[in-house]
Amino acid sequence: MVTQEKVKPKTDIIPPILRMEGINKTFSGTTVLKNVNIDLYPGEVHALMGENGAGKSTLMKILSGVYVPDQESGAITYKQQQVTWKDPLTARKMGVGVIHQELNLSPNLTISENILMGTKYPRNKFGMVRWEEVHKRAKEVLTSMGSDLQPETFVSTLSVAQQQMVEIARALSYKAEVLIMDEPTASLTDKEIDSLFQIIKDLRKQGVAIVYISHRMEEIFKISDRYTVLRDGEWIQSGPIDETNPDHLVSLMVGRDLKDLFQRFKSNYIKEEGRDQPALEVKKLSDATFVKDLSFQIYPGEIVGFAGLVGAGRTELVRSIFGVSDIQQGEVWVEGKKVQIKSPIDAIKHGIALVPESRKEQGLFLDMSVKENILLAELKKYKKYMKIKWNSLNRTADEYIKRLNIKTASPDQPISGLSGGNQQKAVIARWLSTNPKVLLLDEPTRGVDIGAKTEIHKIISELADEGLAVLMISSELPEVIGVSDRIFVMHEGRITGQLHKQEATQERIMYYATGGN
Repeated sequence: MVTQEKVKPKTDIIPPILRMEGINKTFSGTTVLKNVNIDLYPGEVHALMGENGAGKSTLMKILSGVYVPDQESGAITYKQQQVTWKDPLTARKMGVGVIHQELNLSPNLTISENILMGTKYPRNKFGMVRWEEVHKRAKEVLTSMGSDLQPETFVSTLSVAQQQMVEIARALSYKAEVLIMDEPTASLTDKEIDSLFQIIKDLRKQGVAIVYISHRMEEIFKISDRYTVLRDGEWIQSGPIDETNPDHLVSLMVGRDLKDLFQRFKSNYIKEEGRDQPALEVKKLSDATFVKDLSFQIYPGEIVGFAGLVGAGRTELVRSIFGVSDIQQGEVWVEGKKVQIKSPIDAIKHGIALVPESRKEQGLFLDMSVKENILLAELKKYKKYMKIKWNSLNRTADEYIKRLNIKTASPDQPISGLSGGNQQKAVIARWLSTNPKVLLLDEPTRGVDIGAKTEIHKIISELADEGLAVLMISSELPEVIGVSDRIFVMHEGRITGQLHKQEATQERIMYYATGGN
């Protein structure tokens, strides 16, 4: 990874380029921001920290002109002038850029058109767009980022990571002086993260003030100069990043110590082989893409972590087991019986459930309610004479909401209104409603805050202690080591190492993940 050369802005000499003081925001009588403050200095990376629902997004939407703060709320000072953006375009023209976590591109347009969107295209004397010059301008931005993407390419053909780079290029194209980065590395590979950090390093040298939002502590301490913590819509603390530590930031964010972060809660798993028949056994399994001749066993009550670098084949493995991808050869056994899985319906019938990697694209129906999302997989249980038994459905939904501590205003609330952690718990609840024997979890805590991670870890541990066999994929090595009873490491579609919890270290996992055997 790129090592950042931090050059602290002389905050006692240089005034902030932007200051937000006493900011309040209320929606329909509900206060979401209360007396929030943040100062941004030229040439610094400022980490904005807080759990989902803490008010980070609302504050950044005010900063970028999407929302207007409440009247008599305080002040926003930009370059020594008090301002109020009337819309995002005004903020953008004044030099405030945003790189969104949720990609905000037009897929049916080219990379060039997306990068230069909102600007005046060069035209000839007949009013026709000079596309060669448009592509040239876009190419200059891409080249400055170290990207080899071709400007004429349609965005719809790009991977998620490549689209993220286009988002960054668009913000850079109009020379933003304040740049908001909201979870910019969530969909990037390690190599692409290195490129992004190099870009941040260059922007810092140019005097750009960067607001960096991320749940990844390692990134925060690698590239940030200062931090601000919000909790429940209120400002909690700001300060230099080198005067704090991860435990301190976590306690500020959640209001309590989280000593049990990345921990396996009360484990009843006994690792001696032969004590039970496996809940899941995979024998010499291969698919049509990455998975090559894999064999392993998972026992009831056991959490098995799968680690590996991007492209190792972990997601392809669970998709094959769940029937999303075709199995070319090999066998799957559930509780001692060989099963044929050609579709997810077959997998569910045999007691296998999958919480997918991307909850919004693959796991949720965003326009439906919380209770509908939870019980969708078993909706037929609540039908009688072609009518849904809503009373019974509501009771069951309430039970899962209470059991998994899903924070929602009502079971009828659209699930799109929940935080990422609560959405993820709803997806887990859906598959628990099918009474599975094996639960496959693909990056179960990706994109959720630290408090929600701890809650999800506790849920996973409790499910294992009730006898469920759990296969968990995670790219966070502390999570894999802390939560798993055993760990398999994959490299290029094969298992290269197996470690018990007591012998697992990040160094040993990385040795196997890079091809060691």
